[in-house]
Amino acid sequence: MTDPTELRVVHCPVNTAGVPWASVQALRARGVDARLVVFERYKLHPEADWSLEIPSSSPLLGRQARQWAAFARLLTRTDVFHFVFGLTLVPQSLQFPILRAARKKSVMHYLGSDIRGKSPSQLAYGRKADAQIVGSYDAIRWVPEAEVIPPGIDLARIAPAPPSNRARPLIVHAPSHRGRKGTEHVIAACEGLDADLALVEGLHHHEALERYRAADIVVDQLNAGWYGLFAVEAMALGKPVVTFLHDDAVRRTEEAYATRVPIVNATKETLREQLRELVGSADERRRIGATSRAYVERVHDLERGTDRLLDLYARL
Repeated sequence: MTDPTELRVVHCPVNTAGVPWASVQALRARGVDARLVVFERYKLHPEADWSLEIPSSSPLLGRQARQWAAFARLLTRTDVFHFVFGLTLVPQSLQFPILRAARKKSVMHYLGSDIRGKSPSQLAYGRKADAQIVGSYDAIRWVPEAEVIPPGIDLARIAPAPPSNRARPLIVHAPSHRGRKGTEHVIAACEGLDADLALVEGLHHHEALERYRAADIVVDQLNAGWYGLFAVEAMALGKPVVTFLHDDAVRRTEEAYATRVPIVNATKETLREQLRELVGSADERRRIGATSRAYVERVHDLERGTDRLLDLYARL
């Protein structure tokens, strides 16, 4: 599989955080016959080439019938099945043996919450694929044999919007799940600061991105130990990002990409003080914001990620 124009790839069966759709679009731009097939269209990320329209609430037999029909249709016209978020088109116990028998290649691509906190035995199914992918050197502790390919974003579509000089800086926090992101601690840390806090929740991606654009400071999460796509987009906009990072993952990332991770590392105990320093210095906000954009260009540019993905496909 050395010529991308001869490669047929299906990403499936969900469009979590829009990551699969971005990958498919980038692969197509390289001449790959790539498509995204999903069980159902997500409200916040409805993009897909083909939706089976089978929500998880559908009767089991009906879901299985449509999944098997879709798999049979795709099997003869696909070289690589790129599974996302720990899910497969048909039951895993049958999915991988059938692919091996048909001489088709497979990739299991984890996105974070699908593996975090799980035991090796719970994740053993992923080793049945020909390759496994995680998005960071934090996530790799759950799947040590996986390859690290950071999620990529199309930087041509995100123009920098440096922090403003407003008297009361705007702090933005966009929790997909308040408990997992530590939102209660973010709210508490912002009380009494000479700044305003905006929570961005439940918006379509394009609307949410406009809210991020107005931010002077962004707070991602306080529990997981690494940053998510929200933080990547905020850094691409040139915003200083505050989040909780595991030190070992920072070290390995900086070694792998020969750059510094510019995120302000904070715990729920130190968040208030870290925010106070950023609130008090517009120059520091802009300095960190500029280095954040440069970091995303080096680590999370969609074109670089596509290079890494095509290299992986070529080695299957």
